[in-house]
Amino acid sequence: MSLERIIGRKVEKGILGLASKSSDPEFVAVYGRRRVGKTHLVREFFDAEICFEIIGKHGAALKEQLDNFAQALGKAIGMGIQPQRPASWAEAFRQLEQFLESPILKKETGKRIVFFDELPWLNTPRSKFLSSLEHFWNSWGSRKNDFIMVVCGSAASWMIQNIVTARGGLHNRLTRQIRLLPFTLHETETFLQSQGVNLTHAQIVELYMAMGGVPHYLKQAEPGLSAAQIIDKTCFSSQGLLRVEFHRLYASLFDESEQHQKIIKTLAKKRQGLTRTEILRSIGLRSGGSASHRLEELEESGFILPQTPFGKNANDALYRLSDEYSLFFLDWVGRLGKRSPGDGYWLTQQNAPRRRAWAGYAFEGLCLKHALRLKTALGIASVETTEAPWRYQSSANSNIPGAQIDLLIDRRDDTINLCEMKYSETEFTIDKKYAKDLRRKLDVFRRVTGTRKNIFLTMVTTFGVTNNAYAKELVANTLTLEDLY
Repeated sequence: MSLERIIGRKVEKGILGLASKSSDPEFVAVYGRRRVGKTHLVREFFDAEICFEIIGKHGAALKEQLDNFAQALGKAIGMGIQPQRPASWAEAFRQLEQFLESPILKKETGKRIVFFDELPWLNTPRSKFLSSLEHFWNSWGSRKNDFIMVVCGSAASWMIQNIVTARGGLHNRLTRQIRLLPFTLHETETFLQSQGVNLTHAQIVELYMAMGGVPHYLKQAEPGLSAAQIIDKTCFSSQGLLRVEFHRLYASLFDESEQHQKIIKTLAKKRQGLTRTEILRSIGLRSGGSASHRLEELEESGFILPQTPFGKNANDALYRLSDEYSLFFLDWVGRLGKRSPGDGYWLTQQNAPRRRAWAGYAFEGLCLKHALRLKTALGIASVETTEAPWRYQSSANSNIPGAQIDLLIDRRDDTINLCEMKYSETEFTIDKKYAKDLRRKLDVFRRVTGTRKNIFLTMVTTFGVTNNAYAKELVANTLTLEDLY
């Protein structure tokens, strides 16, 4: 094992550790969006214990995938021996069984670990791959107490439907599962430091708001460059990885990815969030199985986040765009088209009003992802809570104005924290106008919900809140970006 090369991932390493120490056969599924570090986690954790590994080829036909299998098996056997391409996946798995039963293999390793990477890509149409995998596990793998089969895939929805919650031959066969998410801010800081990149917490936040906590994207950061310089080089230069990543990303994950991109683009424009019905109406999709499937795929892959508003049920969920890179691309990179903005473009946008608008929304999303850190900073980490947005749309027959709260923490101790997230380059100042808006929100929330709970207004800002008369009157708690780490 090479655990020192795995940044963070404490829970995930614990799950793999249990599988490694188990005296029973183990079937482990790892899924998560592209570039998030799934392959790295499995390879570094099990290292030399992996006796066979195959990586599916995107868009390849059955014949090419079977050629791929023959090459992988030849590499595992060693000694320059490569078997002929199997005629089918059924034959391929029989060859794999024979290899795994090799007396030399049993003697040299404590565990026989097989790793199928990008599993959905191996399952080409009419290939019978999935049924052959089912037969392999049920007839052979599930009987071997020293066997671990790890399957991995970026198409998260496919992994869930066909592996995690499978109804066929793999129903209830999975022993452990890992949904690998992007790094948190703390993990991002640790990862960057391991690459020799030392940035302030504020600059890490800026980088995170543009790229998210995706390890492969963060690898583009170079020592000695500021966050703005890294973003410039990675997102706006003609050779930058993230200049052309957007369309490739969605095309590699989803069939008919144009529809997925329409949903993402719609949510990027509607910062207040949209219900399922509003999304479908906006992109001209009929309600039904295919529409639900696309939303589920985006949700499971971590691109969108549905939240049930306070006092509502799941049917009223508000969806928001939760992938930082997609938002940044659509707000900035995509608008440039093929035009090169020239060196230092992002540096010239630091004081632009459009940048402040983008940063405000991106910071809200970052705070939502780190809600547990906010609870810890408030001293309520062990208190049972529900985190939710809240929205009230005024009608013609109502004298109550509309209002929206992006995050409230409803606590078991009869208390609600109404959180206002504000991004600012310095201390945030509550002026007369904003104080009036805050009073209105609090009043509308109380009147519409009829709650009798104690309400604390909690400000979450980058560098704190100016201690003026409005802050003293309205704010119960102030958190800063340091609390997000």
